[in-house]
Amino acid sequence: MNAPNVAETLQLLGLQARQASRAMARSGTAARNQALRELARLLREHVEPLQAANALDLARARAAGLAEPMVDRLKLTPRIIDTAAQGCEQLAAMPDVIGDVVSLRQQPSGIRVGQMRVPIGVFGMIFESRPNVTIEAASLSIKSGNACILRGGSEAIDSNKALAALVRQALVAAELPPEAVQLVPTTDRAAVGHLIAMPDFVDVIIPRGGKGLIERISAEAKVPVIKHLDGNCHTYVDEPCDLDLAVAVTDNAKTQKYSPCNATESLLVARGVAKAFLPRIGAVFAAKGVEMRCDPEAFAILKQNPPLAGADSSGAAINSEAVKVTLAQESDWSEEYLAPIISIKLVADLDEAIAHINRYGSHHTDAILTTDHRHAQRFLREVDSASVMVNTSTRFADGFEYGLGAEIGISTDKFHARGPVGIEGLTSLKWVVLGEGEVRG
Repeated sequence: MNAPNVAETLQLLGLQARQASRAMARSGTAARNQALRELARLLREHVEPLQAANALDLARARAAGLAEPMVDRLKLTPRIIDTAAQGCEQLAAMPDVIGDVVSLRQQPSGIRVGQMRVPIGVFGMIFESRPNVTIEAASLSIKSGNACILRGGSEAIDSNKALAALVRQALVAAELPPEAVQLVPTTDRAAVGHLIAMPDFVDVIIPRGGKGLIERISAEAKVPVIKHLDGNCHTYVDEPCDLDLAVAVTDNAKTQKYSPCNATESLLVARGVAKAFLPRIGAVFAAKGVEMRCDPEAFAILKQNPPLAGADSSGAAINSEAVKVTLAQESDWSEEYLAPIISIKLVADLDEAIAHINRYGSHHTDAILTTDHRHAQRFLREVDSASVMVNTSTRFADGFEYGLGAEIGISTDKFHARGPVGIEGLTSLKWVVLGEGEVRG
């Protein structure tokens, strides 16, 4: 597809999306919920065809030498498909917020003033790798009464087309406009430039992918952008803490899956618990092949401790030659690895932990593991991140896990939407004024 045709295609998609958005804004709750339930049914019914399409993408990715963490993001397993279906059902069961009027208050003049929640209109979604984002975006768009234009990465084009076809079927079954969810059909990169520069048709852009993609879109977009650049998430092991809990949660936060943006990349440990905690988590990481990039104090504790040359806490043998414990560079404190690597630093106390997170973190998700309620409350108030957690894994920073049904992305901005963006993040509030003939004197 040459450049003029790309421009024409995007203009047509934009026009159709704008028209569909008006129909979606008028649509009833029952129709939108019907589309979501039908989409869930279709996903479960088409697991094999979806995996066949996904296999084409995986084969191309491996042939092109794509790194394994990126290949992992491309996979549409039966579990991932079922999770997407559950997300649709969860959204269908949630209350409809469209048309809600909040904070309606009587004024001295007699008028009543409040705010009504309404759809944004049309959003453009630009994403890489994970094809399940197609369903997350589509389902949230349907529930929130919006229309959307989706531009997935070229590496997932066959998977995305197969998923988008099911979305279209679900919309038609519910007698909603099939153009309410449209997939950009070309892998031409010029399509992104056109999509982010159509303010007549697109109200907001949501990029979801690597830092380079998001930086480019933020710099070039002619419409507002909801975004986060990276996910340097921290887990801070406080003094005092429950050591068993701290080991289990830290392990999960780092190793449950390496590729998501909510995996812990930086581990901070209070000096008072370091000698008791670090050998235990070090043995777990060593057994799982996680490279540990440490400040000098953490490095000394981990290199001197016998478990790294023996067995981990479950008794599994550890190959001491394969254990990677190295000294961290300054750049490690800011790094998003998306790989089996973690930075480890000892801190004096809660104050130093908070200061480190606010300086080096990406304002995405950070957790404290502590038995001190006062420390927990200070951490919640003072850490400047979109999601802040106490005694649990950063891997929970996800729209599905938060009960949003799904998420369109995670925002680290401080206006409109922050953290996982669900239904309410795809809506706007407008002022409504109710009167009975009042006039201003």
